Amino acid sequence: MMAFDAMFFVFAIPAVVFAGVSKSGFGSGAAFASASILALVIEPGAALALMLPLLMLIDLANLKPYWGRWNLRASLLLIAGGLPGVGLGAWLYSAVNDDAMRVLIGAVSIGFVLWQLRGRLGFGSLSAAQLSDRTGLLAGVAVGFTSFVSHAGGPPAAVYLLSLKLRKTEYQASTVLIFWAVNIAKAVPYAWLGLFTWETLRLDLMLAPFALLGAWLGVKLHHSIPERGFFALTYVLLSVTGAKLIWDGLT
Repeated sequence: MMAFDAMFFVFAIPAVVFAGVSKSGFGSGAAFASASILALVIEPGAALALMLPLLMLIDLANLKPYWGRWNLRASLLLIAGGLPGVGLGAWLYSAVNDDAMRVLIGAVSIGFVLWQLRGRLGFGSLSAAQLSDRTGLLAGVAVGFTSFVSHAGGPPAAVYLLSLKLRKTEYQASTVLIFWAVNIAKAVPYAWLGLFTWETLRLDLMLAPFALLGAWLGVKLHHSIPERGFFALTYVLLSVTGAKLIWDGLT
């Protein structure tokens, strides 16, 4: 693991604030960009371990402003599928090395951008018709798996939730409940795999105020900022970091 010097915090502080804003105001879909950014400067496992407690803190901060405004049935379906998905992610993580994880995180980053652009450019939409409960469970497995290996459970959750034509705040509140539960489930295998260290936990304490700042900003911006500008920035970040991680993993 690299020395956590000033340059680390140049990357880490904006990444953590960005995660808070995304999770608290824009449905969690882009929060995993933070782990992708950190994986540029530290090992992927350390980036994932560092971000998880901060994501859990953001989840906790979001429960009060969005309490009871979620779609409970849809949320429980995704959570139920998410638990075995977390198990699959833990199995894969234990079987691959750091370079393979860099390629995987990079591929998920690029895939997220392509999936978003597919709908925005008019090449079809996965949310055109309401998806079945069985599909919701399968989407939950994808949520748990991608969330475990790269904190990127937002896109598969969006595929199912958007098909239900939820209101903006109902959608946001549902993602809060889903990822609060999934992130708690991830903590146990993360600890078992030895991803948490005293060093990452110490850094979590230092970065916690920035996570809470991002959460506060996200709730405020949820009602005021256009989503288009926020996600345009997200696509650029994910494209650049994803390409860099794939390059690093392959070379």
